[in-house]
Amino acid sequence: MKWRSVSKNSGGLFDLDIKQEMILNFEEKMSAPGFWDDNERAQTTISEMNAVKSVVDQFERMQSEHEDLQTMLELAEDEGEDESLEAELKRSVAELVSKVSEFELQLLLNEPYDKLNAILELHPGAGGTESQDWCQMLYRMYTRWAEKSGFKVELLDYLAGDEAGIKSVTISVKGHNAYGYLKAEKGVHRLVRISPFDASGRRHTSFVSCDIMPEIDDDIEIEIRSEDLKVDTYRASGAGGQHINKTESAIRITHMPSGIVVSCQTQRSQIQNRERAMQMLRSKLYERKIEEQQKHLAEIRGEQSDIAWGSQIRSYVFHPYSMVKDHRTSVETGNVGAVMDGDLNMFIDGYLRSKIRHEEQ
Repeated sequence: MKWRSVSKNSGGLFDLDIKQEMILNFEEKMSAPGFWDDNERAQTTISEMNAVKSVVDQFERMQSEHEDLQTMLELAEDEGEDESLEAELKRSVAELVSKVSEFELQLLLNEPYDKLNAILELHPGAGGTESQDWCQMLYRMYTRWAEKSGFKVELLDYLAGDEAGIKSVTISVKGHNAYGYLKAEKGVHRLVRISPFDASGRRHTSFVSCDIMPEIDDDIEIEIRSEDLKVDTYRASGAGGQHINKTESAIRITHMPSGIVVSCQTQRSQIQNRERAMQMLRSKLYERKIEEQQKHLAEIRGEQSDIAWGSQIRSYVFHPYSMVKDHRTSVETGNVGAVMDGDLNMFIDGYLRSKIRHEEQ
């Protein structure tokens, strides 16, 4: 294994010397006069430095483990057949291979906005209660994935179904590389099952669209004119206590030129909800700008995107058999229960690696 650069499978995205130089640059910034004058910007810089340090530390730990394995291998060769040592060596190699694979996945998240928090929206398709119930199942799945991955989830907007499920839900997933991982989930998710809402026990197909946007920070300029906005207030309908539910604190903002509509109802005051809604609007406008740029590049190359908004990316089959299959990568599993409990990394890994292979062709 070439430890100076994990390059063959990760596109040459890691170089230890460059990362260490980045840490030195961060430390120089932190020691500069006036660094702490802007506390928010200072905290962002510290967070970015810690993220780079974490990658370097992880790489150096794997490097040390690799050297230990080489020593173990030499010892095994000297002592001849030793079943316990051989078993220990195989187990340690398997663990290191798993760690290297996870490390490579992190290296694939190298686009400018991958490191940002993510805003995730779920909207059921036609089908009433059946699709709304599927929406609630996906909401639980993504919440469970975020918790297992060490991310923090903040509920931004929630509209309950009339009988069961969810009509729409918006959450913020906070943590380093949250958007980088979740961008793999953008698209339409299809469910096939025996409907619990059908007395005849017939099989139903339901669809829910999942939209993922980077949560744009103040460093990225997005021009929004006040005269282009239509702002409505209303009484919140979700959970949140008496104050939230009994005052018109919820905000809905319509951006007239684009037709984009955002809403937030989970904060305690109208001002807080407006701030979060404006952040969501900036994120949507930025995401649209990114999509337009990618579409333009695809037209120049003469290629058609396989993962455009609105396309079906994954099927979840509960009946007549159990299977979850990603149609972009052909990654599949029969363990539907684990997937619905938040085990999504096999699909995210498959998407990110296939995206790199596609770009290299």
